[in-house]
Amino acid sequence: MAVPTPEERFREVILPHLNSAFNLACWLTRNRPDAQDLVQEAMLRAFRFFAGFRGGDGRVWLLCIVRNTFYTGCRADGARPKTEFDEALHSVDGGDAQPDRVHESPEALLMHKDCDRIVHAALAALPLEFREVVVLRDLEELSYKEIAAIVDIPIGTVMSRLGRGRKLLAQRLGAEGA
Repeated sequence: MAVPTPEERFREVILPHLNSAFNLACWLTRNRPDAQDLVQEAMLRAFRFFAGFRGGDGRVWLLCIVRNTFYTGCRADGARPKTEFDEALHSVDGGDAQPDRVHESPEALLMHKDCDRIVHAALAALPLEFREVVVLRDLEELSYKEIAAIVDIPIGTVMSRLGRGRKLLAQRLGAEGA
């Protein structure tokens, strides 16, 4: 059996996680063009340093690179992370009805879309340190251990930030409903 080339291994181990990388980049940058640039830069770094990848979870490794690339770019630019919310970027259905909702009435579809918009706006309004942990856990469904590796913090801090982030999110959603 032939040994796969580094390029084949990269395609096999890293490329399946491109959507997760883009999702995290969207939540970090808060706009699609910057997220695309961030993922492109992160993928170049991942490919360049793939020889140093010693196995393990390719998804965690790639998301760590995306996050580090984001923060490195912010420091280099002297920029602060953007605070505007791009509704189209964070729309769950991209503006179209989700397949499981096609038989609902237009009123029900509108209510679901409005709910999604409110939740995503509240999530986008969270401070970055909480938002990234909530996104990695609740949207990307990563374990505490994986998040700790990506964010480079202890597991206890992950749990603390997640709890505080969820509490802030609930408060924001409660304020929206009031």
